[in-house]
Amino acid sequence: MTTASERVSEPLTQHASQCVSQSVFDGSRLRVVLLVDVHDGAQQRFLEAYEGLCNQVASVPGHVSDQLCQSIENPSQWLITSEWESAPPFLTWVNSEEHVRMVEPLHSCVRDTRSLRFGVVRETGGPAADTAPGERRLQASPRIGDGLIRHALTFTVKPGSEDTVAKILADYAPPEPRVDDTTRLCRTSLFMHGNRVVRAVEVRGDLLAALRHVARQPEVRAVEEAINPYLEQDRDLDDPESARVFFTRAALPAVHHVTAGQESTDAVRHALYYPAREGRGMRLAELLARYDEEAADDPRGPVLRSTIFQRDDVVVRLVDVRGGLDADPGLVLGLTDRGRAAELTALLDGGALGADGSAPGDGDPARLLTASRMDLVTDRRAPDA
Repeated sequence: MTTASERVSEPLTQHASQCVSQSVFDGSRLRVVLLVDVHDGAQQRFLEAYEGLCNQVASVPGHVSDQLCQSIENPSQWLITSEWESAPPFLTWVNSEEHVRMVEPLHSCVRDTRSLRFGVVRETGGPAADTAPGERRLQASPRIGDGLIRHALTFTVKPGSEDTVAKILADYAPPEPRVDDTTRLCRTSLFMHGNRVVRAVEVRGDLLAALRHVARQPEVRAVEEAINPYLEQDRDLDDPESARVFFTRAALPAVHHVTAGQESTDAVRHALYYPAREGRGMRLAELLARYDEEAADDPRGPVLRSTIFQRDDVVVRLVDVRGGLDADPGLVLGLTDRGRAAELTALLDGGALGADGSAPGDGDPARLLTASRMDLVTDRRAPDA
């Protein structure tokens, strides 16, 4: 008999849907590329710091290999590439406090970095080319996206300050959406659940350029300064290292996106918060991804788009729903039977989810929907986005 955990761990490519444009759960190998700009004169110090990390990284579950390369044209430019068995173990590691501490010695050497992550689709040469296609752990087929990059930030504020923070975040003037000739900020959606804030953005073009553009806007900087006294994690935006650590910990990457391929004039954006039991965040995100993927081809389904964001034990699902969120809670949540409800609630931290500290452990979709629903603060789309 197949258990719930075994079903969740199967690669989603076994149930591939053309509606899925992004997923880290397809079982394919992952190639990570890190472009590094090292301070002039710090090359040897950078190399020594990297060598000090090698043994630590090699022991991380899911890590296969890595290479460190230096540009033959500009000695300040370096390239780190690594290969992983699949995306989930890499994301679990890179989003951990262990990783934050591990890479700290590198930051005094580095002027700028840029991280890129790729699923392996095809390869030629080498031992892997002689193995059967089903054993190569390659992405089965290319994904067809909509040209948007989705990313989110999450952080908590001091209990009792929620109303004040919500007002500050709702009242700011939106930044200029145009970043440059190729990059545009298309949509910003901001929600709260208790004292947790989630800000999701949709960008066309270069995500890093868009985030830096937004951070430079005076109106955005004023809002960030205004909420500083209420943050549970202290930060100093005038201190680059303090700001870097805060936003590193706040990053909430998108791990799955599905679009049903239908449009509706009454679609409304909502966010649902799924705090996971300790160490179960990735598994919970994968389970939600499976629900979304299986429902994507149902023309009668209420969910038009769904994006799952996950970091550690924080999972957030951003959904565009037609017909109202409460019309059919079971379909919105993907809980079409009691077995699914049991799978989901077994991974949820009900105490963190329930306002009264009680877990919605009975799996009732309406009760779970009420407990997980986030309050909308603002949802702004750029003109012609």
